[in-house]
Amino acid sequence: MILSPSSEVHTQGQGGAPSPPRLGWGSPFPTYRPRPSRALMRLAIKRRASGGQRAGPGEEQRARDMEKARPQWGNPLQFVFACISYAVGLGNVWRFPYLCQMYGGGSFLVPYIIMLIVEGMPLLYLELAVGQRMRQGSIGAWRTISPYLSGVGVASVVVSFFLSMYYNVINAWGFWYLFHSFQDPLPWSVCPLNSNHTGYDEECEKASPTQYFWYRKTLNISPSIQENGGVQWEPALCLILAWLMVYLCILRGTESTGKVVYFTTSLPYFVLIIYLVRGLTLHGATNGLAYMFTPKMEQLANPKAWINAATQIFFSLGLGCGGLIAFASYNEPSNNCQKHALIVSVINSTTAIFSSIVTFSIYGFKATFNYENCLNKVILLLTNSFDLEDGFLTTSNLEEVKNYLASTYPNKYSEVFPHIRNCSLESELDTAVQGTGLAFIVYTEAIKNMEVSQLWSVLYFFMLLTLGMGSMVGTGTAILTPLTDSKVISSYLPKEAISGLVCLINCAIGMVFTMEAGNYWFDLFNDYTATLSLLLIVLVEIIAVCYVYGLKRFESDLRAMTGRTLSWYWKVMWAFVSPLLIVGLFIFYLSDYILTGTLQYQAWDATQGHVVTKDYPTYALAVIGLLVASSTMCIPLVALGTFVTRHFKIREQFSAA
Repeated sequence: MILSPSSEVHTQGQGGAPSPPRLGWGSPFPTYRPRPSRALMRLAIKRRASGGQRAGPGEEQRARDMEKARPQWGNPLQFVFACISYAVGLGNVWRFPYLCQMYGGGSFLVPYIIMLIVEGMPLLYLELAVGQRMRQGSIGAWRTISPYLSGVGVASVVVSFFLSMYYNVINAWGFWYLFHSFQDPLPWSVCPLNSNHTGYDEECEKASPTQYFWYRKTLNISPSIQENGGVQWEPALCLILAWLMVYLCILRGTESTGKVVYFTTSLPYFVLIIYLVRGLTLHGATNGLAYMFTPKMEQLANPKAWINAATQIFFSLGLGCGGLIAFASYNEPSNNCQKHALIVSVINSTTAIFSSIVTFSIYGFKATFNYENCLNKVILLLTNSFDLEDGFLTTSNLEEVKNYLASTYPNKYSEVFPHIRNCSLESELDTAVQGTGLAFIVYTEAIKNMEVSQLWSVLYFFMLLTLGMGSMVGTGTAILTPLTDSKVISSYLPKEAISGLVCLINCAIGMVFTMEAGNYWFDLFNDYTATLSLLLIVLVEIIAVCYVYGLKRFESDLRAMTGRTLSWYWKVMWAFVSPLLIVGLFIFYLSDYILTGTLQYQAWDATQGHVVTKDYPTYALAVIGLLVASSTMCIPLVALGTFVTRHFKIREQFSAA
């Protein structure tokens, strides 16, 4: 693609001759060169400094060679697929349905769509535009805008490194469940026998087969975070396999990533469509869908519904991590990144809603199955206790018969009453679960009750793996692009070696999450690694573009780069609405952490068969503080280091003079 002729603005140069048009960041380019680059920019600036003399063919050829050295996507579709694969992740499958369940079902879509318009689309477009124009990773892009902003890119790389460390553990668990999905019956469908083979395992009976397989067979979880235990070799091998897959996907940058994203983007939709067809045919699916789409309008007055809608939009798009900037840096400069920002953000949100329909259809099946199973147990109990005729007691006359028995046989009924469960479909549907609990407990519980459960299990965990791998490819690119852009690193190590080193370090540190207490550390990283850090990073990004570099100047660059005028909507969102919204979110989360007091976590109690709440120990709180500080402090520390370095250079120059 080439720049639109409408982007050419001719002015009078020296001697009345028309000077080259100004294209982006204040650098002039000849009209016949459609692909401006940093090399050509430096050449043009040098030409202007030398009085406007044209560079020799040798210099121009070297500039073009430097431009060709920057890898590019094979076509714009690869870039769009990469962004979709990065944005559409596990959060769309297991967090958005939870938020719908918690905040009013269909009414939650109102704040969600509003936040998409005022926050998601503008911030996504901003990062894509910066990456495409600067044609560098996060560190180089923000350093070019201002040397004092290099810390923004460093902070993004640090956050992405932390994210990749624990996020790939989910893929390891996905591999573990996928391998076990070929067994008949599924290993999480029944409780195992105890050591004496005289009954079922006590922990499994107190919990459930799905919970037992997750907490005991998969995690072999310890009672608390203080009891780390040893590395579990089976999850460790799965983690090594997961990192090997990531390495193969990012091995050669866009050359390998561009092909992988076709698969990681399209396959989840294929599986979701299959699951939708299957889900809609399940008994009780309509109960789940009715629960989802029935709006509870009172939730619109709940501030947490709006805050969670904004948070979901923010984190599901991967803003602030550097992945979007890295992907966009491999675009043609004239690429229509505005259109792609709209496409990616709309597809991301549509996928979240679509996956919720699938989730709630299956959730309705699970709730109805549990509800009817509960009723059948009550019917069996009353039939045996009162010697009722088989088939006399049904779900339709259960309440009527219970009232009759209570009034006719009060003494006997009072003895049986403590064993009668309170069965409620509404309470089953109200049970809100998110994260790993939804993915590895609720879904598996529903799958085990389906016909041909092995097939549905394989499809489900294969979909989870492709979603997880797609996000990991983007996170890996966010880390690798600044490293490969660095002349110091790339001059000593080839791209394949850098990729391998990053994966090896991440895998080694990630072994912490395969220990007996690994799931507690996973939750700690998941809860506290990115929230405040990413909000601060994106806030500084907006301020840097709008108020440090200048919104008018940036608008001029976009017009010269793409040939399209920036509308008032983007300018208003960037300059006022989005930064105010992020400040509000930052204050809310900061105050929430402060007002919460001692931070707590959910620990598994094997003796009771359910989770209990415990306080984090002091050293875990210290780790939380280090996680937040190690990324956020990069911004002021790098700026301070740049200031000190420049100050000493100026002093040396004066001393030399």
